Amino acid sequence: MTESQPSGPYAEYQHLVVERADGVALLTMNRPEVMNATNAQLHYELSRIWVDLGNDTEVRAAVITGAGNAFSAGGDFDLIEDSLGNPELIGRTIKEAGDIVYNLLNLDKPVVSAINGVAVGAGLAVALLADISIASENARITDGHVRLGVAAGDHAAMIWPLLCGMAKAKYYLLTCDFLDGREAERIGLVSLAVPAEELMPRAMQVARQLADGPQPAIRFTKRALNQWLRQAGHTSFDYSLLAEALGFFGDDVREGLQALRERRAPRFPSAQ
Repeated sequence: MTESQPSGPYAEYQHLVVERADGVALLTMNRPEVMNATNAQLHYELSRIWVDLGNDTEVRAAVITGAGNAFSAGGDFDLIEDSLGNPELIGRTIKEAGDIVYNLLNLDKPVVSAINGVAVGAGLAVALLADISIASENARITDGHVRLGVAAGDHAAMIWPLLCGMAKAKYYLLTCDFLDGREAERIGLVSLAVPAEELMPRAMQVARQLADGPQPAIRFTKRALNQWLRQAGHTSFDYSLLAEALGFFGDDVREGLQALRERRAPRFPSAQ
């Protein structure tokens, strides 16, 4: 990218860097010291950016990636801890989780994700809901909600069964096993997997192709295909958001969070 664009609505972003050049916006989640984990501010920015891009007449396509060696390591531990038993914060976070999904679906302009490392939680939602998802072959992908002790919300019930089928979706969402980029491509979870050194050039090349293509045709095709996701959204996804929210009032999530902090296997109270 050759032109940074800190002015206008993008000037307010703290953890999402926006660069624009020749119709393509490069979005970089920029908390590399914590593997781009989503704190409250980044979570909000991921819910808002799609609206701002939609209003930006200089942007025809976008690429989103993470700074450093990770795409996004999921929810920030402090945000999760602050959410425990906190109806106001849980309500705000769940609303933003819905906005991340629906605002991205409602953006007519095509989005490419460049999954450069670990992708979990809200970051994974963006990675997989992008119109074209390109993963490094050594990327590490997992939904992670069940490992925390809450239901798989954010995006998973909507799109995993459509991408890789119900059998694989249930296996990976219930077990929280990791996939690398190669396996994610094999089962259809991502569009492409490429060697790490080819990731950003390939993502930018695809975005360039989309930005230079027939805009009404591309945008209406995206809108038509996203009708499949909207159908799932109003059934499985909306339900999953409420199911996830309920988990933050139980005991399992406290143990799940502590186990993640201590990097050990959890001993969930509900399983004792």
